[in-house]
Amino acid sequence: MHTIVESESTPKADGFFMPGEYEEQERTWMLWPHRSDVWRNGAKPAQKVFAEIARTIARYQKITVGVNSEDYAAVNELLGEVENIQVLLMEYNDSWIRDPGPAFLVNDEGEVRLSHFHFNAYGGFYDGLYFPWDKDASLGMQLSQICQVKRYRPDDFVLEGGSFNCDGQGTVVTTEMCLLSPGRNPQYTKDQIEEKLEQYLGVEKVIWIKDGIDPYETNGHVDDVACFSAPGEVCCMWTDDPSHKFYQACQAAYETLSTTTDARGRRLKIHKVIMPSTSVYMTAEEAESIDPVEGSLPRTPDDAFEPSYLNFLPINGAVLVPQFGDPNDTQALEDIRAAYPDREIIGIHTREIIYGGGNIHCITQQQPKARVKR
Repeated sequence: MHTIVESESTPKADGFFMPGEYEEQERTWMLWPHRSDVWRNGAKPAQKVFAEIARTIARYQKITVGVNSEDYAAVNELLGEVENIQVLLMEYNDSWIRDPGPAFLVNDEGEVRLSHFHFNAYGGFYDGLYFPWDKDASLGMQLSQICQVKRYRPDDFVLEGGSFNCDGQGTVVTTEMCLLSPGRNPQYTKDQIEEKLEQYLGVEKVIWIKDGIDPYETNGHVDDVACFSAPGEVCCMWTDDPSHKFYQACQAAYETLSTTTDARGRRLKIHKVIMPSTSVYMTAEEAESIDPVEGSLPRTPDDAFEPSYLNFLPINGAVLVPQFGDPNDTQALEDIRAAYPDREIIGIHTREIIYGGGNIHCITQQQPKARVKR
């Protein structure tokens, strides 16, 4: 079984690239939450939401749910008989497959490969969120073996899946706040990081947005800020309220996207997606139900979780959108419907997921359908 492509080769050199998330998918991947130092009440409330998301995805396409050995029997009983759901024994530290998981790549000859980047739990020993992260860092190798596809492995480049978004036509969007964070790749300049993105995602142009909205969790992942929804089209976080804490960040992101072009020279059509009106906070009782464990950051009622409707998941025929019990929930569904007019827009209440520091996009990873250019 082959796993790693020759070290001197890159996806771009071999004609591989990451498709847009709006393109046809083979399946979705998830990991079952289990850490009592991350999820409240032994992860039971979060597990109910993960199960709802898995069942919803399964109405439209296949999904594989990776489960640790301790939970395998219970999850297999819960989800194993659901059509389109595969429950698979896997090893991982936490359940954010988007970030340590590999980027699936395709070429025009019907092949699929992976880019398996390095992972250090969002900043390593500089400002990372948990330790150890060794099993998470091996997910690219695990999926390479499970899917029986080759993977590319850069020498030392740290990159999380939620920190970039590709259009499948040569463009990637990301944030300076994350990719230039000292906890990621301090050995590389911005130009060198851009070159890594181009080579390992198969793109020609990088659009840099300055800031994300969560400097303390992920150092500002772009999947809360902007994403491509179609060729030449992009969704962008937005608020008209000057008193909103992210008003300036929204204005700056919109300005960046408005004044640039994609790799094919197109001016971008921008779909504004409203921001939630406020941050999300745990109650004291909820925070106390999280186990304090050395190596993980504790949660308190003073910690602000920054929600974004942009952390949605496009799948075949639908888009799964976070809902927070916020006054702007309904407007967000309408905004996203404008960007995906031919898909069912499904709202899912995900406060339990944001308590862990992410949302629907963060806990999933799409595997694109292989394609042949005609």
